[in-house]
Amino acid sequence: MNVKVAKSSGFCSGVRNAVDTAMSVEGDNVYILGELIHNPSVTAQVAARGIRTVEDVSEVPDGAVLLLRSHGVGEAVYAECERRGIEVIDCTCAFVKRIQEIVRRLAATDKTIVITGSAAHPEVIGLNGWCGGRAIVIDSPDSPQIAALADKNVAVVSQTTFSEEKFDKIIKNIEKECKKTVEIFKTICYTTKERQREAAQLAAECDAMIVIGGQNSSNTQKLYDICRARCAHVFRLTDADEFRADKIKNFLNVGIVSGASTPLTQTQEVLFKMDNNMEEKVTNEMEEVVAQMDNGQSKLKKGQLVTAIISSASDEGVAVLLPFFKKETLLEKDEIDCEEYKAEDYAAKVGEEIEVMVVNPSNPVKLSQKIIKQIKEEEGKIAAIEAGEEFDVTCTGFNKGGLTASMGTYAVFVPAKEIRMGYVKELDKYVGKKLRLKALEIKKSDRKKEIIASQRVILEEERAARDAARAEREAEFFANIHVGDVVEGKVERVTGFGAFVSVNGFDCLAHISDLSWSGVKNVTDVLEIGKTYEFKVLKVDEENKKVSIGYKQLQPQPWDLVADKYAEGDIVHGKVVRIVPFGAFVEIEDGVDGLVHVSQISHEWLENPTSVLNIGEEIDAKILVLDPANKKMTLSIKALLPEPEVTKIRTRRDEEKGDRPRNKKPRQHRENGEEGEFREWTEGGLGGASIAEMLQNKNDN
Repeated sequence: MNVKVAKSSGFCSGVRNAVDTAMSVEGDNVYILGELIHNPSVTAQVAARGIRTVEDVSEVPDGAVLLLRSHGVGEAVYAECERRGIEVIDCTCAFVKRIQEIVRRLAATDKTIVITGSAAHPEVIGLNGWCGGRAIVIDSPDSPQIAALADKNVAVVSQTTFSEEKFDKIIKNIEKECKKTVEIFKTICYTTKERQREAAQLAAECDAMIVIGGQNSSNTQKLYDICRARCAHVFRLTDADEFRADKIKNFLNVGIVSGASTPLTQTQEVLFKMDNNMEEKVTNEMEEVVAQMDNGQSKLKKGQLVTAIISSASDEGVAVLLPFFKKETLLEKDEIDCEEYKAEDYAAKVGEEIEVMVVNPSNPVKLSQKIIKQIKEEEGKIAAIEAGEEFDVTCTGFNKGGLTASMGTYAVFVPAKEIRMGYVKELDKYVGKKLRLKALEIKKSDRKKEIIASQRVILEEERAARDAARAEREAEFFANIHVGDVVEGKVERVTGFGAFVSVNGFDCLAHISDLSWSGVKNVTDVLEIGKTYEFKVLKVDEENKKVSIGYKQLQPQPWDLVADKYAEGDIVHGKVVRIVPFGAFVEIEDGVDGLVHVSQISHEWLENPTSVLNIGEEIDAKILVLDPANKKMTLSIKALLPEPEVTKIRTRRDEEKGDRPRNKKPRQHRENGEEGEFREWTEGGLGGASIAEMLQNKNDN
């Protein structure tokens, strides 16, 4: 007979932690909420220590100690324990804790939470307790509840020990039925997946299968169902007492699998009973199987976690029995996880199970317990990564396909297309740099453990989040800004055509023409980068996401202050800024010009003002007419000049003779002169036009 035993046998890490805790907790007032694990022999050992099992927290006295098993409980249990002063020893599996957190977070959204698994299983009941009991529990791909999800946004998690095959079929049917979003969290424990995979492989290869585990163990039942689907002869045993040699003696190939709540010793007991109870013809063959246990190191891998049984203790360390080994293996004292090694302490623990790691699988086998914590932490981290948690590594190398790194016992590979958004040409530049990653796939086998990861998905998620946040801010911004509003803004940067100003985090443009009434050549002549000013909203273009603002619109126009500064008859100082045939424009201050008509430049007749004045020349003049409402100021230079002597003599003689001035013949316009180039002599020598009138006159022509 050829006997094959699944490598993934014995307690999983979560069950191991719960059992170890129950076996070490001290005190008479200790309770366990529900059966610790679904294994009668372990349950009996726990009860023998005086620990009582209750089905509801109401059965636990106030102030007692309550041990929570690996299945976990709902949020309400923690709240009641706190209220009643019950001390909680939480042995909830790390994988289950992760799912509880996912369910708690989803409960705050509008998504319909789906849990794949058995509604009566304590883990599922506990998970449902983290969303107020509103989750939909589905245990079959044909469940009628799937149709009810058609118009809902759905999020799916799974019981850690649920059938991966069923889970995939349920997801496929949900995605086919649901018209909205379906968010999937693959929360089946990776050790469960590996155990189920091995069971399927063995069942397909063997003539008969033996499944060992408690009758009420959910994960053992899954293994049994998987084997039944692939093998015609499957026998389920609670322990070695139920083994019957006559049922399997005629099979050539027999496979053995055990549930996560089945101690490794029970599997060994079944093997030894097979060895002792089979007929002689078969016994000889069984002896070969048992003999192979002495060469168990051939099955060990570096970094593998193994459950061992303490057999003795000495000054050198602890002798342990490994699965499938008949010989003892030494766990050196330097590799034992304790503050100070004392042989007598471990001699009292003979028969107890401990978890060790294989440091060297060669003969002699080298084991270590010290780094077991690191490995357990790695398992928890991998579970979190598998559930979608971000992690980081430092790139240590590259190949033509992408970047390489490592995380604990796992190799990490980032394909080139997953490094960032866009093509990456020079991979060597990433060596030594930290990468932020999310797992795309986690591969676990005897030969290699690898995480295929992506940094690009994180960058895309962050960009999408930024875009969504920006769109939300923009929508709020445009909903609260209107033409005519006065807003505060910080000058962020300037260009030749204006300044970009941050108003409530949104870039608005203040065009250079809207900075000063007098006009400026450089934005920085008016505004300073980094300073905050008040602006007036001039235009809002929500479609194109543009807002125009003005600074000068909140400043007084120069002509608004003229009446307070000047009066007719005042003498002012200014600069000639423009000369036209009928006179010269003089800038009194920024934005305020006055006109010196050609008749008011000199007492003498001038053919052209340029014969006397030059652009840029500074002059004094007298205000003859001041009209701020129409932005007009008429100036006279000659009013400040002495009258010529000739004129005075002629005037006196004319008065003496009583002569009247001769009527002069009006001058004719030059034939080639422009209509706008007019000049006039008026009584008193007044006359003129504003810049605005001149421009209007030119435009009209």
